[in-house]
Amino acid sequence: MAEIKSSPSAAKVDEGAKKDVQTRPVKPDEAAFKAKLAQAEKDHKQSQEKAAAAKAKLDVAQPNKNKDSPAAKRRNELISQLKEIKEQQGAGKAGRLQVFDQIKKIDEQVKAKVNEQKVAKGKVGFKNVDELDREIDRLQKQVDAATMKIVDERKTLTEISNLRKQRKGFAGFDDTEKSIEALKAKRKNLQDSLDDPESKALSEKYSKLQGELDILKAEQDDAFKNFGTLKAEKDKLQAEQQEKWLALRQIKDDHYQAVRAASNYDYNQRQKARERSKLEWEKKQTEAKKERAQKMLAEASDPAYLDEIRNAESVLRYLDPTYTTAKAPLQAPSGLEAAAGRTVDDSGLKGTRVLKKEDREEDFMKGTGGKKGKKGNKRNAAATSTPASTKYSCPPAVMEDLTKMGIDPPFSAADVPAVTEKVKAKLTHWKEDQAAQTKRNIEKAQKEVEKLEAEESGAATPASEAPATNGHGHGETKATAGADEGGSVANEVELIKEGEKDAAADATAAAKEDAEETS
Repeated sequence: MAEIKSSPSAAKVDEGAKKDVQTRPVKPDEAAFKAKLAQAEKDHKQSQEKAAAAKAKLDVAQPNKNKDSPAAKRRNELISQLKEIKEQQGAGKAGRLQVFDQIKKIDEQVKAKVNEQKVAKGKVGFKNVDELDREIDRLQKQVDAATMKIVDERKTLTEISNLRKQRKGFAGFDDTEKSIEALKAKRKNLQDSLDDPESKALSEKYSKLQGELDILKAEQDDAFKNFGTLKAEKDKLQAEQQEKWLALRQIKDDHYQAVRAASNYDYNQRQKARERSKLEWEKKQTEAKKERAQKMLAEASDPAYLDEIRNAESVLRYLDPTYTTAKAPLQAPSGLEAAAGRTVDDSGLKGTRVLKKEDREEDFMKGTGGKKGKKGNKRNAAATSTPASTKYSCPPAVMEDLTKMGIDPPFSAADVPAVTEKVKAKLTHWKEDQAAQTKRNIEKAQKEVEKLEAEESGAATPASEAPATNGHGHGETKATAGADEGGSVANEVELIKEGEKDAAADATAAAKEDAEETS
């Protein structure tokens, strides 16, 4: 029996445990870093603003050199806006004369309509519709009181009719009044356009922009006089800004380097822990493979076909009680053995069975209560003919063993000799091939051991596929399958179930045939 070599993974685990333990880098304080970073950013921003202001002053002194500077851009914007305002103010002078002419015409129209309205109202005698309605109501009440003379009543009714006609004329007064108000509103809008706030705003804006342009010109003149001083100040502030920026970057670099160092340390520690776990797992796997290989070698050393031989001999002892083995059985009795006795093949006999005189008298005494007669004999003959035609019954356990061996179980006593010969042939083959199959099992187990050893050394070689086994742990070929056939337990169970169904169907058919023969 071969031995499995020890795995080198155990040595790796021990070496990893002996390495010097490194101290973990201290992770920087995040709150302190943020406070320090905020102060550095504030200082850098202030220096940046100072440098930008100095550069802007220097750009004012030379606007033509740096046209993209804020001062030069603002100067050009002011000049263009002032030019646009002048153009708008020049176009407004011609429009004012037209407005005056429109206002004059509107005044004439309003005056004419007002005079016409006064003349019309003078003819009516009432100021408004409400006053006219009150007069009509007063006269109508006098007529309704029925205290007037007929002549006066007629005059009053005529007056009421005239007043109502005048009332309809007041609608024209309202339309005229509305047209007068519309003309007055139009005149007001034209008058407001002469005093346009937009024109005033343009004038104010022009003055403001001109003042800002004058200030820029003055600053430019002053900066040009102090050009050298401004340039030196700008260079100084830019150097200070660069220094603040380098300090800010150093703070960030120091912090993130410390964070990375702590993170890398933690990562390395996790990697080492995973490596140790992996080595321990490999060690356990190697030990398990070693144990499995030793078990395979031990099982392969057992004789092959043990279960097949046991089952075959058990079936033979049932089918042929006279069968005896040359040596004691390989397994304890399974309880399926039958006692020694004689089996008579009477399946081919038909009709009524002839009994001896003693048997006839004994059956007659039991069946008729001691009386003899023809009816009793007929009844006795019918009773004895039934067992002769009863079909052969095979226990399920024997049927299962025969199915595993690939042999159809007997369904009548006539099938027993043929089945017995098949079982004996199988048994003879297994006993003759037992030594060779045991040797093959040992060789197969040895190859598995060699494969495990090759995997341990890093030079594993692919093993050939193993043939289908009988599932008993010895690696021998399944009894019902060929050398290249892969059998399964599920297939065997299906075969057993099909055999039991066929046996039940045959028994039912045989019972029907017996019933037909006896009828």
